[in-house]
Amino acid sequence: MSDLPPDLPRLRTLETFLVMLLTRVRERIEAVERCERERQRRTEARPPVPDWVIEAGIGASHAPLYVHVGGCHMAGKRVKAVSREVAARAVAEGVEACSHCRADTELGILG
Repeated sequence: MSDLPPDLPRLRTLETFLVMLLTRVRERIEAVERCERERQRRTEARPPVPDWVIEAGIGASHAPLYVHVGGCHMAGKRVKAVSREVAARAVAEGVEACSHCRADTELGILG
């Protein structure tokens, strides 16, 4: 016993439907692959995460507020990548180390 229709007209209709469905599936696969390639390209083009950043305050002075380990989730948008030496000097001069990423501990400075 077959689960397919027995007559040619219905088989042809089923064939047409399946070809249309297969075409839609292939188009969707192509679109998803294109999105994945674009996501991968953006990921590869992203600049590397800096080792240390200094977060600046709001206002005309833009005075440094915090020193963060690069990639710290608490760092704001006003950050500048700095070297380890600049980060250590900033902490030594009184810029507060982030309490989440413990930049002072990572720098080897007892907080």
